[in-house]
Amino acid sequence: MTSSTLVSFRHVRKSWQQVTALQNFSLDIAAGELVALVGSSGCGKSTLLRMLVGLESATQGDICINGEPVTGVGKERGIVFQEPRLFPWLNVLDNVMLGLADEKLSRAAKRQRALEMLERVQLSEFVNALPAQLSGGMAQRVAIARGLVARPQILML
Repeated sequence: MTSSTLVSFRHVRKSWQQVTALQNFSLDIAAGELVALVGSSGCGKSTLLRMLVGLESATQGDICINGEPVTGVGKERGIVFQEPRLFPWLNVLDNVMLGLADEKLSRAAKRQRALEMLERVQLSEFVNALPAQLSGGMAQRVAIARGLVARPQILML
């Protein structure tokens, strides 16, 4: 690991009973670097992301961000799942504002930041729409806005 390393996987293994999803996986990712994980279905890509975001832990090995072990979910890491996972009873704006739930900001500041993010994903005209009123692509952009609104250091898609 070098001083520019943001994420480090060292000899990571993840297994459940008889199934091994990852074995002896090592990788360094520098700040600002874009990395794509490519592989067949079931090879461990999603498991790796879930471990990096802190939703699962490795069976063996180390996962570090800025040299610190990943021990759980952290606000420096955002994730956008393959399916948008929006709350159907919340409008677009409120779904994006959920990404700021742990931020110590006033409701007005959260609203403003969410509105700015919706502008960036070209959905500012849909702030009051419910997820059922959106196309699949629009719903995914709402999920991306929610993932970006807290300004995470790492965003996993």
